[in-house]
Amino acid sequence: MSIQPEITQRDLRSRSKEIMDAVEHGQSFTVTRDGHRIGELIPLRRRRRFVPRQEFAAMSRNAPSVDIEIFRADQEAAIDHEADSPYDR
Repeated sequence: MSIQPEITQRDLRSRSKEIMDAVEHGQSFTVTRDGHRIGELIPLRRRRRFVPRQEFAAMSRNAPSVDIEIFRADQEAAIDHEADSPYDR
């Protein structure tokens, strides 16, 4: 486990572009004020749009089987419910 570098509030203010560029590239920081930790800057997790076939197959091996009749009944119930919605008028 890597330890996040600590930066002071003053560093964050004066080097904000450099620090935010580092966050954008995956670096995390612990922000301190008066020697006390007050927060963390962490990159947002980006959502993948593509999952390789092998990975999808591996994840699917343990997925529960789907009863197609129950699935279709659930879909029909949802459609019927939406048709009766007073908000769609």
